Amino acid sequence: MATTKNGLAPTEVKEELLRKYPPKVARKRAKQIMINEAQQAETPEITANVRTIPGIITMRGCTYAGCKGVILGPTRDIVNITHGPIGCGFYSWLTRRNQTDASAPGAENYMTYCFSTDMQDQDIIFGGEKKLEAAIEEAYEIFHPKAIAIFATCPVGLIGDDIHAVARKMKAKFGDCNVFAFSCEGYKGVSQSAGHHIANNQIFRHVVGENDADKPGEYRINLLGEYNIGGDGFEIDRILKKCGITNNATFSGNSTYDQFASAHKADLNAVMCHRSINYVADMLETKYGIPWIKVNFIGAASTAKSLRKIAQYFGDRSLIDRVEEVIAEEMPAVEAVAADVRTRTEGKTAMLFVGGSRAHHYQDLFAEMGMQTISAGYEFAHRDDYEGRHVIPELKVDADSRNIEELEVEADPTRFAPRKSPEELKKLEEAGFKFKHYDGLVPDMDKGTLVVDDLNQYEAEKLVELLRPDIFCAGIKEKFSIQKLGIPMKQLHSYDSGGPYAGFQGAVNFYKEIDRLVNSKVWGYMKAPWQEHPELSAAYVWE
Repeated sequence: MATTKNGLAPTEVKEELLRKYPPKVARKRAKQIMINEAQQAETPEITANVRTIPGIITMRGCTYAGCKGVILGPTRDIVNITHGPIGCGFYSWLTRRNQTDASAPGAENYMTYCFSTDMQDQDIIFGGEKKLEAAIEEAYEIFHPKAIAIFATCPVGLIGDDIHAVARKMKAKFGDCNVFAFSCEGYKGVSQSAGHHIANNQIFRHVVGENDADKPGEYRINLLGEYNIGGDGFEIDRILKKCGITNNATFSGNSTYDQFASAHKADLNAVMCHRSINYVADMLETKYGIPWIKVNFIGAASTAKSLRKIAQYFGDRSLIDRVEEVIAEEMPAVEAVAADVRTRTEGKTAMLFVGGSRAHHYQDLFAEMGMQTISAGYEFAHRDDYEGRHVIPELKVDADSRNIEELEVEADPTRFAPRKSPEELKKLEEAGFKFKHYDGLVPDMDKGTLVVDDLNQYEAEKLVELLRPDIFCAGIKEKFSIQKLGIPMKQLHSYDSGGPYAGFQGAVNFYKEIDRLVNSKVWGYMKAPWQEHPELSAAYVWE
């Protein structure tokens, strides 16, 4: 991206984004807005995972949203009780279009319920522990679930309710129901990323390893960081099953309590969303000896590459051949649609500001349509999600990071079993196989593109004004403001009403959806009332 449609150089775009800010704010934001230019063959550095500057309207969510909404929300047979005011619980209720399959005999599905203690003023003043106990008791008597999870919202942390003591008491009382709690108050971290970490810790501490029964199937993997938005997980499971690969547990799309409890029985962890789940992958390796690799099932080529990677790990000739057969069966239909839409999408541009890996993964799909991603960034990423895991030793531990517990995990004395011998691992690595490896978003973006961490409302509108992309991808909070600027907006948190977009069939769905959006003439007619009839104007006092 040497110049924009308006003839601006990337440096001029960055200057325009910062021009309206007071000097101190501009200096801070400048470190989070990076022009992607390798310096002496090294990835340039970006500031990430720092607190949003007060007064800026961020795209981020809170710690509670990351814990309850993202990680535990898609699990169907755990009763999730929000301990706090009803607004928090209701907002996190089914907002991401997580899908699940509870059609098996005896399967439970509580995802359609919204459980909350509905704290009132008197609970804030006198404490809410008794109310929480009553809520857990009521849920147990009605549903008799395998597990009940409790999530703290901001007021609970401020008044000091001991939700963990309540959980221990109720677990001991029931005997046949695992009750555990998450101190995931919304203010506790920089973003929803803190909630992911807290959720990973507690699931690992209270659930993983609880079921030692042997699991059926060959080539058992855990799929980590896949949340079955719009049915993505169903499509990935279809492909894995067709290849003969057994998905032992998904964290956490279409998941169950027993999948978490049996996660230590897999032979490989395949990580989709690096940011939200790499903690569990590391802990499963340390305690049980299960290696992990990074995969991506978004994009047809990426799906094929990930399947080959899994087959290479197991090294069985019959699996390698079967994976090639499946790819050969699936790709012709995908390539036919891609070739058709490419005649209409070639050369168009996209912006992606979503998630911890989605802004990276979806660039593969746009590339398959001949489209270029001219600017991208994450809401809640850390530097390693941008620059690669090699920077992890350089990351400074700040006050916000210290606020999140780090579990001390050791090898299980009886259940630790390395899945590969040192010789086998060495042979794979010599053949180019990489474990615990992620290069991040930046190396895959074109030179001169803009990478923006924690994009805000003002900068989103300014970027659209300056660069005029053909499509903008983010979440629901940005959707209508972007559309009012005459640019189609695709939600990649919940997919609007579309999907699945993962795997081979998902790629076909995505090609058709983006073709429809970027070639619709309706966006050319969009004019906000104030663009045609301005009635009021204002200026900042420091101008």
